[in-house]
Amino acid sequence: MSTTAVPALDKTFQILDLITDSAQPLTAAHIAKELNLPRSSTHNILQSLLAKHVIYKDSDSRFHLGSYLMYWAGKYEQQQGVIQLFKDLIVQYPTLLQHTVTLSKLDFGEVVFLACHEAPAPLGFTFRAGVRVPAVFSATGKAMLSTFSMDSIKSIYASGFPTPITQHGVDNFTDLSTELTAIQNSRISLDDGQLREGMYCLGTYIRNASGNAVAGMAVSFLQAEYESKRAEVSAVLIELAEQIEQRLGFIDNK
Repeated sequence: MSTTAVPALDKTFQILDLITDSAQPLTAAHIAKELNLPRSSTHNILQSLLAKHVIYKDSDSRFHLGSYLMYWAGKYEQQQGVIQLFKDLIVQYPTLLQHTVTLSKLDFGEVVFLACHEAPAPLGFTFRAGVRVPAVFSATGKAMLSTFSMDSIKSIYASGFPTPITQHGVDNFTDLSTELTAIQNSRISLDDGQLREGMYCLGTYIRNASGNAVAGMAVSFLQAEYESKRAEVSAVLIELAEQIEQRLGFIDNK
């Protein structure tokens, strides 16, 4: 029985699981027979996997797992590494522990929450791992987008600029570009009620050894406390981000 809405994807996973579990590399005929799949669709799936190096074929036309899986594994390990570093290092910053601090990654124009340190006093908004919000309205999203060119950002939102969630949300590329330029100069982004009325968030990005932004962090406030705490929190947030970057192997050559 199909477990997804895409039967071809089910077959692909079945093939990959079979190759993974087998003690010996398998031929296309053996794979089709073992899984009771048509040879034609088995051949097409194997060719697609070969083209992306997810699998490779030896001189005896037997299939093995390929090198592309290392790319996926590396990305997963990198993501988990950032989460663990966030949890390990944030305890060194009492200023941040007073507030809700989130860790996020950028995914196709949206921010996905990875981890959260909850403030002692609740904000009235729950950040759960896996929740997605438009990057252009979130502090972490804008921080990470500031490391992209505007042409790249426009290509991400080729189908149209996201509809603002609140009356404060940026609603065009010109205004977004102005915000991103300010972030490039300060390394601090701002969500001034763009995700939730009355909630302000300061954000920054985290870079890996290659210099790419792989995550973002944001500190959330109620609007009333934002002005008095933004300078101190901004400085400490950048300090934490730089410490995580050092652990990830990033070297600032400026």
